[in-house]
Amino acid sequence: MTPTRTRRRSDESRRGIILLFIGLIVALLLAALSQTVLSAAMPTMVGELHGVDQMLWVMTAFMLASTITMPIYGKVSDLVGRKGPLVASILLFMAGSIVGALAPDIGWLIAGRAVQGMGAGGLIILTKTIIADVVPARERGKYIGVMGAVFAVSSIAGPLLGGWITEEVGWRWTFWMNVPLGLIALVAAITLLHLPRRSTARTALDIGGMLTLGGATACLVLLASWAGGEFAWTSPVIIGLGIGMAVLTGLCAFIERRAAEPILPPRLLRDRNFALTTAAGLLLGVTMFGVISYIPTVLQLSFGADPTLAGLITTPMMGAMLVGSLGSGWLISAYGRYKWMPIAGSVVVALALLMLGLMSPATPLWLVAFELGLFGLGLGMSTQLLLLVVQNSVPAQIVGTATAGSNFFRQVGASLGSAVIGSIFTLRVTSIIGERVPESDAALIGHINSLTPERLAQFPPALHAVVADGFNDALAPLLGGMVPLALLSAVLLCFVVEHPLKTTVEPAPETAGGADLVARDDARD
Repeated sequence: MTPTRTRRRSDESRRGIILLFIGLIVALLLAALSQTVLSAAMPTMVGELHGVDQMLWVMTAFMLASTITMPIYGKVSDLVGRKGPLVASILLFMAGSIVGALAPDIGWLIAGRAVQGMGAGGLIILTKTIIADVVPARERGKYIGVMGAVFAVSSIAGPLLGGWITEEVGWRWTFWMNVPLGLIALVAAITLLHLPRRSTARTALDIGGMLTLGGATACLVLLASWAGGEFAWTSPVIIGLGIGMAVLTGLCAFIERRAAEPILPPRLLRDRNFALTTAAGLLLGVTMFGVISYIPTVLQLSFGADPTLAGLITTPMMGAMLVGSLGSGWLISAYGRYKWMPIAGSVVVALALLMLGLMSPATPLWLVAFELGLFGLGLGMSTQLLLLVVQNSVPAQIVGTATAGSNFFRQVGASLGSAVIGSIFTLRVTSIIGERVPESDAALIGHINSLTPERLAQFPPALHAVVADGFNDALAPLLGGMVPLALLSAVLLCFVVEHPLKTTVEPAPETAGGADLVARDDARD
């Protein structure tokens, strides 16, 4: 073969990967935007459908469905190939979007969000898995960096886009816009994705594992969403969810040891790099959503920022996350070394949390924005690269399962971070303000949960200062208290084994399933 012909084929292959990657980015953008675009539309949406009291379920249904389906998509794609599950996830997401757009009441809206979530779980997992199938690990850093940037951009653009659509054309178009984007992703998946199809002759789906893992995940997500808010931590509902989670987790572990094709292979959970990076990702997920969920509230109630200004102050966090994700991906692809970067990122996260833990209403807003930017930079340097470490450490036969497992536990960390920090924050606010506010002013404040920036602005100056300081003093120590989580993440990552990044794509055998791989690995041990 002549050098010219080889170069031509190489260029064609590169163009094909770029076109496929664009299609995957569109698919990933669908899932990323769906998590943020409704935030601005939510009040109008639930008000028109007379479902303000069920607003929590609009978000919970999506998060629950996407988290539960992640490991299922990962395992099924390892067994039967990526194309079928990806097409199915796009179609499910589009179907859920149509149901949401046509929803006549809040029940149908929640159902549409659940179906959207079932599709989004596959979009998040399979887009990242397919890149591992077509791009060598040595070059994959820059692609994974762009994927991380998609989530950073969507977190900024989503609320702005949702607000504009709601005001200009109506909230239902936040769902309708997914149909043309979904069609683009669908065409790309059908025409550009050409991977070897796995043989299904020996496929045995782990139904028991799927049901028990899904049930345990549902209990955890609902517990994290409801505890301290909808229900007290000591209520029968929360205790029952905790017991149910423990029982189902035990049953899942029992089933997985005996399943022919376990949805989360015990061998994978014992893999050093998978275990360390997954634990680090979970810890960083707690810190990320602990900050993202409650900093805007404190900026408005303690610092007096309006919603627009609060959004501008948090923008540097997402911008720096984009820079960190893209920059780290480029550096890894250029130099091939990766272990130091997520360690450094975790340390930067710890430093930013320490600085945020010292903030007060007297802190200049530019300094808070800088600290949030530092926090985002650390996250961008670490979170996306953990997936690359996992994919580079496991054989191609289980890369889908490993990718799904890594994202699954990170999503669990996000749920825990948002819920646990939120519950403690609420308890601290109630306690601090209850202690500091004179009884004569207690009636003026009313219930903390109904306190808005507009009402706070009408308080007498002395009472306003007490309440503003109370909200800051309730959150700031919690942010500082998360420093050990980021430092523990850095320590765990120090023990990761830095395998050389693969320079070629490892072909996945068409007849070998995950169970065969585990059996061979165990035999070698």
